[in-house]
Parts: sequence; C-alpha cells; structure tokens
Amino acid sequence: MRNKLSFLVTVGGLATIAVSALALTLTGTGEVRYSADHTDTIPFWHRWVPALVGIALVRLVPPRTSRRAVTEPAGTVRGEALVLAATAVLFAVGLWLAGGGEPAHTALKLPLLLAVPLVVFRVTRRRGGAAPIGVPDVTGAWRRWGPTVPVAAWLVLAHASPVAVPTRGAVGGDDALTLVLTVVIVFAVNSLLEEVFYRRWLQTRWEVLLGAWPGIVVASLLWAVWHVGIQGSGALPADLASAVVNQGVQGLFLGYLWSRYRTLWPILTVHGAMNVAPTLLALL
Repeated sequence: MRNKLSFLVTVGGLATIAVSALALTLTGTGEVRYSADHTDTIPFWHRWVPALVGIALVRLVPPRTSRRAVTEPAGTVRGEALVLAATAVLFAVGLWLAGGGEPAHTALKLPLLLAVPLVVFRVTRRRGGAAPIGVPDVTGAWRRWGPTVPVAAWLVLAHASPVAVPTRGAVGGDDALTLVLTVVIVFAVNSLLEEVFYRRWLQTRWEVLLGAWPGIVVASLLWAVWHVGIQGSGALPADLASAVVNQGVQGLFLGYLWSRYRTLWPILTVHGAMNVAPTLLALL
C-alpha cells in the first residue's frame, strides 16, 4: 500500500509540474514572475536549467548513504506530518485570502510556520517521541563539502549565466544600513524559517512515511503554492500553474539537497541567494 501511494504521490506531483508548464506555454508566453517586489517575468525554463543541473549533480556527487533507523513511533510521525501539511495549506490559503504582502505575510508566517510546529513538537516530545531527522550513515568531509559542487553550479547558472535572473536595484534605496537590515530580516523570516519548516520539519516526516522522493514532492508543492499570495496576478489557475512551475521545481532541488545531505547550509545558501542575490549583484 505504501509503495503504491508513494508512486502515486511522486508521479502525480511531477505530472502536475509538467501539465502546468504545458498550460503556461499554450495559454501565454511561458514566463513566470521571479520576485514579489515587481512584476517582471522570465521564461520558466531559465528557472529550470539551474535547478535540474543542481539535481543531477546532487545525484552524482557522493555520499551515497542509507538512513539511520527512525526511533519515533509511526503514529507520531504520521500525526506530525499531517498537522504540518495542514498548516502549510492554511498558510497558503490564508495569505491568498489576505491579498498577500505585509503585514499579512509575517503575521501569518510566524504563528503558522513557527509557533504551531513548536507546540506540536513539544506535545509529542512529552510522549517520548524523537525527531525523525534521518541523519545519513556517513561522516567526514564528503557530508560537509559534497553539497558544494551542486550549490556552486546552481549559483553560477542562476546568477551569472545566460539564463540568470536579472539584477534589480536595492529595495528602499541604496542606504547601506537599510540594505543590511533588509537582507538579515529577509534571510531570517524567509530563507531560514521556510527551509526549517518545509524541508527539515515537513519533508523529513513525509520522507519517513512515503520515501525520499514523495516527501520531496509534497514539500516542494506545498512550498510553491503559498507564493501565489505574494506573486499572483489575480487569476488563480494561472497563478497556481506559475508557482508550481517556478517554485515547485526550485523546491525539488532544495528538497533533494536536504534529503541527500541532511545539512542546512546548502539549502540556506540557495534559498538566501534566490531572495537577495539579484539585489546584491546590482550593486557591483
């Protein structure tokens, strides 16, 4: 039963991305927004090339590892996974209904993606459960530095190649203090919190339930759809397709990095660069 469900989740998720890409191509220009700060667009395949190359390199670069056994009871993992998924859906729907932007974005994100999971984990830990991180059975240099190869390749392709995201001027002016504070806040509220919630917490638990790629797909799509609230145009079907095609594929890369290496710095580096690299590179 698990194998069949895992197959359906993986194939269904990837088919959703493919169908969304086809729909964007047939009904429009095949372009997607790449920032909530403006309405500029780029061809969706410009976003796919760095992500797919990164996925291929994650696959090729060691270590090839097994996971240590998860000690948490299956019922606890299932309960946490369902609560986290429901919270992710609530965040996406709530942000869309609120019209996106601030203060709704932060007002919803902090309680739903941080406070709710911490309360859930506190309750389950009191019952004797242990967090199912699934650390790889490998130590040493490869686990620490293996991700450098796919991350470096993604950085070059995404920000210094013919398919790179265009650079933009600093939001709110070029004041150095304002820029530094903006970068720090954006990193903490977006990159750090999102990666901890969607990858370390949510994806890990769905991996335990369904397997690596189903867990990656679930987390990627749930991470993608909330972007409709901040990058949508008002046409919900097109906005969902755009988010699935854009952030959904970026999420596959981020998710595979986390699944393979189980260390935070690679996904924080990639996510942080997605958010601030175009602005910082414009200052050079």
